[in-house]
Amino acid sequence: MATGLVGGLVEHPGFHGIVAEIDGRIVGSNFLDERSHITGLGPITVDPAVQNRTVGRRLMEYMLTRIRDDDRPGVRLLQATWHNRSLCLYTKLGFDTRALLSNMQGPALNLTIPGCDVRPATADDLVGCDALCVQVHGHDRHGELVDGVTEGTATVVEQQGRIVGYASSVGFLGHAVAEHNDALKALIGAAPSFFGPGFILPTANGDVLRWCLSNGLRLVQPLTLMGIGEYQEPAGPYMPSILY
Repeated sequence: MATGLVGGLVEHPGFHGIVAEIDGRIVGSNFLDERSHITGLGPITVDPAVQNRTVGRRLMEYMLTRIRDDDRPGVRLLQATWHNRSLCLYTKLGFDTRALLSNMQGPALNLTIPGCDVRPATADDLVGCDALCVQVHGHDRHGELVDGVTEGTATVVEQQGRIVGYASSVGFLGHAVAEHNDALKALIGAAPSFFGPGFILPTANGDVLRWCLSNGLRLVQPLTLMGIGEYQEPAGPYMPSILY
């Protein structure tokens, strides 16, 4: 699974990847998602045998220099909340905590929400979906959405023929935005599976979190959304990807 994930990132033109070496041996790696307006940092890995020797810091500093040199407006990442040392490192590097998140996992729900119709997204939906993302976050995630449409993972939810939510995919690497919680529930309920280790939901969205728990999903790990630069408090329900 790790090889498949990293291989996909290495081959994708929208990602920039680096490795750290000691005596010619790879001891760490880091990736930067450059597909959209805001960049997403990660996953970062460090060989356990050389942890606490500044490898992670140097991988992060390299990417932050690239972001500044490219004049990017902002960068975000998801941090494993239990890992105190990485939280401290990212904070010292300039990241601010933005939100607490819950990684949800379980079998497909096969549920529908009355009045919310979910269907596969097409290229014709891109403009409307981008506009919805701008409404919620202040920026679009066009590159990721295009990939979702191309790969057949993206979905939209409509009410009376109008798009009120979309997901690039419902899973670890996908994101979603919606006008209201029923639309977000509809996207989750219609997903045939939750790709990877599950999907990610803001913990503060108690309505959707309770709905997930009531329908048999479980919280497997807490995460922290952190960022540098441009950020708008979300103006509607959303689900981040593992990148942001």
